[in-house]
Amino acid sequence: MKIKYLLPILFTAVLLFSCSNNKSEKTKEEVSTTFKYEVEQFADIKILRYQIPSFDELSLKQKELVYYLSQAGMSGRDIMHDQNYRYNLKIRRALENIYQNYEGDKTSEDWNKFETYLKRIWFSNGIHHHYSNSKFIPKFSKEYFDTLLKETNTELTGEAYDVIFNNADTKKVNLDADKGLIKGSAINFYSPNVTAEDVDVFYASKIDKEDETPIEYGLNSKLVKKDDGTLEEKVWKVGGMYGESIEKIVSWLEKAVTVAENEKQAEALKLLIEYYKTGDLETWDKYNIAWATSTDGDIDYINGFIEVYNDPKAFRGSYETVVQIKDFEMSKKMAVVSENAQWFEDNSTLMDNHKKKNVVGVTYKTVNVASESGDSSPSTPIGVNLPNNNWIRQNHGSKSVSLGNIIEAYNQAGGTAKLKEFAFNEAEIAAEIEYGQLADKLHTSLHEVIGHASGQINPGVGQPKETLKNYASTLEEARADLVGLYFLPSEKLVEMKISPNAEGIGKAAYDGYIRNGLMVQLVRLNLGDDIEEAHMRNRQLVAAWAFEKGKENNVIEKVVKDNKTYFVIRDYAKLRVLFGELLREIQRIKSEGDFEAGKTLVETYGVKVDQAIHKEVLARNSKFKSAPYSGFVNPVLVPETDAEGNITDVKVTQPTNFAEQMLDYAKRYTTLPDVN
Repeated sequence: MKIKYLLPILFTAVLLFSCSNNKSEKTKEEVSTTFKYEVEQFADIKILRYQIPSFDELSLKQKELVYYLSQAGMSGRDIMHDQNYRYNLKIRRALENIYQNYEGDKTSEDWNKFETYLKRIWFSNGIHHHYSNSKFIPKFSKEYFDTLLKETNTELTGEAYDVIFNNADTKKVNLDADKGLIKGSAINFYSPNVTAEDVDVFYASKIDKEDETPIEYGLNSKLVKKDDGTLEEKVWKVGGMYGESIEKIVSWLEKAVTVAENEKQAEALKLLIEYYKTGDLETWDKYNIAWATSTDGDIDYINGFIEVYNDPKAFRGSYETVVQIKDFEMSKKMAVVSENAQWFEDNSTLMDNHKKKNVVGVTYKTVNVASESGDSSPSTPIGVNLPNNNWIRQNHGSKSVSLGNIIEAYNQAGGTAKLKEFAFNEAEIAAEIEYGQLADKLHTSLHEVIGHASGQINPGVGQPKETLKNYASTLEEARADLVGLYFLPSEKLVEMKISPNAEGIGKAAYDGYIRNGLMVQLVRLNLGDDIEEAHMRNRQLVAAWAFEKGKENNVIEKVVKDNKTYFVIRDYAKLRVLFGELLREIQRIKSEGDFEAGKTLVETYGVKVDQAIHKEVLARNSKFKSAPYSGFVNPVLVPETDAEGNITDVKVTQPTNFAEQMLDYAKRYTTLPDVN
């Protein structure tokens, strides 16, 4: 699980909430005051840079490991584009050819519109918005585009051309079952003739609900319907679908094995290589057990087909990689959270039969990212908890990380202007400034370490993707959020010496969550849109449910002041009780596989938007120039070699601009044909 879209979250002081958070403590030598975090802005996107603190303090062997892992990640970059939509690679490459070879007027308004469209494709890994999932339509005309194609001798015809301008494939991921979960989704996890019913029937014959150690069926394959009507999984592996990319990933992982920090780390890497070669999901489970229990060493990574948010049926994993270096000081401070995991479980509001009796192996670290690719780039998570397979988490444990230098970059590039616009009064603003960032950090750790690791499914019920289906991701993120929200005002955090003030942290966290869930996050939607993204749905679900259920006792009051709407918490203690009640119910839904109750919660509170409030929020936000979404260029790792080609050092440089890095990636990491 990850917070990004994780996720995952509006990255400013007022908006930075849910699966990640705060500014890491760093020395003056580690964080340069002259470092330029902001690169550029276009459409609704802001591009940032991040630093890699203490990279130069790594040994040569560790630097090599980071470099090899980053190259492995980048080698699969094309996979994510193709997974997102079947024509993404063809469209992207045609536009890149135009961008590099057009010799006409590059100061015109039309050219600026073309450049913006291409940058949006780079940022979203395709032609659909990375967060709303809606296809974005270019603002230049067909006639202008035809001129660009002709003058650069670029070929783009048929459906790949038409879809840029027409009304086909308008949603990457559709979660409205009435429109057809598969039929209404452009995601390239299924052939166009596969239906949601086909998927259900295909896996019903494979999945044994009594199996206590099930594999993640469908995680690494595309499901296609052949001419005779039979279904077949095209497995993503060496020699299979995406084989050209995966061969390169494997070659870099094999180099990484030679410089692994310890045997446990090397064992996990070898299992990952075996998995990529065979496509065997039992090997994937063995790898995840080895990876989750490999906790020594300073370097770690995420690599594979992992999160299922992009599959409306929640089977197939999007390709992603993150290469990370341990932040020793912050990890030591936050380790106390994982050490007390059982206390949190025992003292939660879950029904006793839904509580784990022995929370196993939850490790938490603050890390500094060295490289990201696929589903983690350019839009990145800020917190991650893996593996996702429930029985592995329960029996062998999991790893939770907070991406410290990413959060640092967001904080350095952020501001308080929106906070002052949407907070009710000076006291609320002051509380956010004093406690907000720390509250966010604590919420992240509780969400990832305790939230996703808590609770258990009743025997024989089956996994959430089977029982809760298209609502599983939203409900899981809401459940983890609620765990954090319930414990943030607890004196236990003060006793653990990670919270300076239970009341102050709790109030700042609750104010921010309600403010964001009911109002501020709506700046990310076009007026009239429903909420589609799982994390946004979860935040509105929690906030709107609490608002409605607390009306009788005036827990949260809707206030209009100076013709502006605010949602003001009047009773924090009662709000905490409500959060606990909702946590208990969502865990019951997950434990019992109660689809209808889960559907009702999400559809009632998480999907529809109050149009008057939305219109007001957009009007109030219009005065701010900062884009609502942010993402990153990666630092460039440059190996230095001797005469024999041996690496003698690895240097870190920064790209000048977004286009420079995207074109460099297109040149160095093109591994797949246009259509797969």
